[in-house]
Amino acid sequence: MKVRIGVGGGIGPEALGEVVDALDELGFDSLWLSEVLTAPILDPLVGLSFAAAVKPRLKLGTTMLLPGRNTYRVAKELATLDALSGGRLLITFVPGLTTSPERAAIGVELRQRGGVIDEAMPVLRRLWAGKPVDEFTLAPLPLQKPLEAWLGGMAPAALERCGRLGDGWLPSLCTPDEAASGKQAIDRAAAHAGRAISPEHFGVSIGYARAPLSDQAVAAIAARSRGHDPRSLVPVGLDGLRGHLKRFIDVGFSKFVVRPLVPPASWREELAELGSAVLDLQS
Repeated sequence: MKVRIGVGGGIGPEALGEVVDALDELGFDSLWLSEVLTAPILDPLVGLSFAAAVKPRLKLGTTMLLPGRNTYRVAKELATLDALSGGRLLITFVPGLTTSPERAAIGVELRQRGGVIDEAMPVLRRLWAGKPVDEFTLAPLPLQKPLEAWLGGMAPAALERCGRLGDGWLPSLCTPDEAASGKQAIDRAAAHAGRAISPEHFGVSIGYARAPLSDQAVAAIAARSRGHDPRSLVPVGLDGLRGHLKRFIDVGFSKFVVRPLVPPASWREELAELGSAVLDLQS
């Protein structure tokens, strides 16, 4: 397996240039920008477009919303970014957070979001392959052929959908045992659909802390942790993060997005220390 480590987190506009430079210089695989409409973070497509122009080697990853978007528009936006970046785009589609006010900002009821992804994914694949849909043919086309789309989510329906429609899986807030079980469920669903997902296409997004979690942080994570103690899902310290990564590698996962839960005072210093702790795991 080729282990690759990218970095995400609450990167603001004043820090993005510094982060992009440091990731490239230190040898991280990719920059990841997540989409949360109501959070004080960058729009991922705008931020990644900036990064693509600044560093022509760094891969560009996003965990972005599909519900609430016009399918044709998002097909064109992502195809354009992939073409402009020289085929460096990494995509994971997510249904979005369930908390208020994010629900209202997304504009699609939670129970309908899975259906939106079901309908949109085949359309996106046809458009990115240059095939017409409702008399519409996409141009420009993505440079990657095919442009792959991974999915997130831990619910049984999300695992089945990933096996049926996705090119890979990038969950978060899960244990290594849960991830291993999820991978098995996805492989079964893929086989049932007459397809297979590359064993190289299983990863995890991991938030890490530099100090023990505060009560406020524990409460915020608990709302999305499916009954787990949040402290078991968030490694503390860089040694803790390294051990956490190794446990996921041991169960067959090889692509990682690591995210400091609290944006550091100096991203360059944080990334240098992070690189010293984990980059030798890349292979």
